This record gives sequence, structure tokens and C-alpha cells, in this order.
Amino acid sequence: MAVDPWTESPAHGAWLDVECDRLLRFAKGARLPTGGFGWLDAVGVPTADDAVHTYVTARMTHVFALAHLRGDPDAASLVDHGLAALAGPPLDREHGGWYPVVDRAGRPKVTEKRAYDHAFVVLAAASATTAGRPGARELLDAALDTMDRRFWDDEQGACVESWDRAWTVCESYRGANSNMHAVECLLAAADAIGDDHLRDRALRIAEQVVHRRAPANGWRLIEHFDAEWQPRYAYNRDHPDDPFRPYGATVGHGFEWSRLLVTLAAALPNPPGWLVEDAAALFAAAVREGWHADGAEGFVYTVDWAGHPVVRSRMHWVLAEAIAAAAALRRATGEPHYDDRYRMWWEHAEAVFLDREHGSWHHELDAHNRPADTVWTGKPDAYHAVQATLLPRLPSAPTIAEALRASKAPSA
Repeated sequence: MAVDPWTESPAHGAWLDVECDRLLRFAKGARLPTGGFGWLDAVGVPTADDAVHTYVTARMTHVFALAHLRGDPDAASLVDHGLAALAGPPLDREHGGWYPVVDRAGRPKVTEKRAYDHAFVVLAAASATTAGRPGARELLDAALDTMDRRFWDDEQGACVESWDRAWTVCESYRGANSNMHAVECLLAAADAIGDDHLRDRALRIAEQVVHRRAPANGWRLIEHFDAEWQPRYAYNRDHPDDPFRPYGATVGHGFEWSRLLVTLAAALPNPPGWLVEDAAALFAAAVREGWHADGAEGFVYTVDWAGHPVVRSRMHWVLAEAIAAAAALRRATGEPHYDDRYRMWWEHAEAVFLDREHGSWHHELDAHNRPADTVWTGKPDAYHAVQATLLPRLPSAPTIAEALRASKAPSA
């Protein structure tokens, strides 16, 4: 007799609701009176560094759109606050596109244009569009237009990484991380506006970054490439703990890609069989080489090309993505071992990551599971943890905002 997965336990579902509410209470402290959302410190106060990061504002806007779709009475004003910010100072009105960082007076601190930031602007606008917030669709159309004209490389079937402010010099680097988030935002936008072409584009990215390369590389995802999509295996060897471009294979991205491939398979009318197969293989490799890989409990951050740990710090987002991927694969395959992992990792989160004193999750732990800040300072990101409380109880497709909207819609 089959055992119902833990994700379907009413008691666990109630616990997830409580945890989501706890995370959102902490996240609301990021609202800046000058516009956008600030980088929160360990106790939930915006840091005093005067920087407003576009991707943080966009992620928070996305999170509050999800909160609004859940019925949070405070969330609509926070979504609108985020939309106003994204339509304001980070937008380069001379050359187009979004600056990565502005100060609290609205002046750009960094002027290059990055695919990573733009992907999150699309995600925020898509979720806010699904939530029915004013101005969201206009922002989504503008952001998709910029992604299409400036970042999409149709010949390669993937996105370029970054440009200078005036869009005259394109960086020769190509990155898997920004393309992963392009897949995420394209799927969300496709659900928000009903554009199947965006799902086809997401599939092309997944094929370029994952399917063509990961099987021959022991399912360790190659993160860094040159302009012709040739791997740069030694990239950042001297800076292995870079928060966005670390050396080697990033364990958490194996889980994140795994979840997105399952979503893509569920979203397409005729998905190729390799999507779920690759998702399962990525998951297995991330568990094999990431979990307890150095003899201590938890996931290491990165491994080298032989699968040995490089950076042993434990990141909250890696665990959150592992939880979400386990739930997605349990749903897609019916295999019970994913549910076993899912339960074990939530118990690990409760034991070492959830900060019951100050709120949210510790964003980084050292190799002994003690709070650390060598890669990340403070607690700027509600995005991964909030999604880990929501995704396990939603279908793999549509994407999270549309699934929440549909779950609240009156039945016919």
C-alpha cells in the first residue's frame, strides 16, 4: 500500500503556512521609505550602506505578490511599492534597461546592465501581473522587450551576460546562473500573459546549458563560459567563494535547475523526455557530491570538477532549493525516496537554519553549522525560503504565482 507523501500531510501543510507567515513578517522590514527594498541585516533592519539592489527589490516584489495571492492584507501595498521603485530610479531613461544598484537618492552606483537583474525584474512584473496589480503589465512588457532586444542570442539559444550602460560593449563571459533565472522568469511571464513562445525559449536555454553539457560532466553543471559557449573551467579559481560566480560546480544550482526542468516539462504540451530524466540526474549528483560531502551535516556550497568540496560554507538557499526540488521530483516520478529527502531536509532546516530568535533563516553557516558571513552578510533574501514553503503544495505547472491565483479562483 502506497504511503502518502509528507508534502500532503495536513499537519505539515499547516506548519508550512506558519513558517511562510513568519518569513513574510521579517521580510516586510525591508521596505525603504525612499523607494524599493533594502538589504536586511541579521535582525531585520535595512543596512546603512545606502545601496538599493535591483535584484533584491525585484525578488521582494515577487515575494509580496505571492503573499498578496495568499491573502496577506499588507502585501498589495508592498507589491505596489516595489513596482513603483522598479519603474523609478533603477530604470535608465536615457539608454534603457535597469541599473544593478542605485543609492537611496536614486543615483546609479553601478551602471552595467546585467541579465541577472533583468530576469528578476521580469519575474517581479510577471508575478505582480498575475496578482492584478496596477502598472505591472506595463513593466512586464518593457522588461521582456529589453530581455529580447538586448540579452537574447537567438543563434546560441541563450542569454548574453552583461553590457555597458549604453549597450555598446557586450561582456565576453556567458553564465549559467543568469540563464537559469531567465528560464524561471520566462516561464512566469508565459503564464502571466499566455505566450507559449516564451516557454519555447526557456526550453532552448535548458538544452544549451544543461542537456548538451551536464551528462558528459558527471552531472556537475558548468557555470562559466566564453562568448562561444566554451567552458571556462578555471574561472574564479582564485575567488572560489564569489556569491554569484564561484569557481567549480555550485551544488544548489543542481537542485534549482532540477526543479525548473520539472516545471518546464509540466508546462509544455509535448515535453522532451530528457527534461525529467535530466532533473533526476542533476538532483542525484547534487545529493551525492553536496550532502555531508565533507563529513559534516549539511550541503557544501561548491565542488571542483572531480566532485571534491571547495567552499564548505552552508547556504540557506541551497537547502531551500533542495527541498523544492525533492517535492517537484516526488510529484513528477512518484518515487518515495524524494519524500524521504524532503522530510529530512526540512528537519535539518529547523535544526540549524531557522532563526527563532531574530527571524527568517540564517543565510550562511560555516562548516560546523554556526552562523557565518564570509559570502553573504545579513538576511537580504526572502525569495528562496518563502518559495520552499509554497512550492511543495502547488502543481509543478503553472508557475507559482499563477498556481496560487488559480487555487483561490472560484470554481466554475
